[in-house]
Amino acid sequence: MGLQEEFDEHAQKAMTLPENTSNENKLILYGLFKQATCGPVNTSRPGIFNMRDRTKWDAWKAVEAKSKEEAMNDYITKVKQLLEEAAPAS
Repeated sequence: MGLQEEFDEHAQKAMTLPENTSNENKLILYGLFKQATCGPVNTSRPGIFNMRDRTKWDAWKAVEAKSKEEAMNDYITKVKQLLEEAAPAS
């Protein structure tokens, strides 16, 4: 399986993460996903009255130095980690 296919698979798996996944982890995933799919930030930072979008923009901006491949690999690793943490202990 190629990197793109693995990334796409984990993007689908990310949608199955539990609702109690922390906002911090969701923002990390968001930033990595945007970097992997869109590249570096290409919009201006949202205004102070739009805190939700501003925070998401900041998460994307924080990883803009990563290459597409680095962002994909980091995204896959983070999804795997979160899925393992969410799995019931046996």
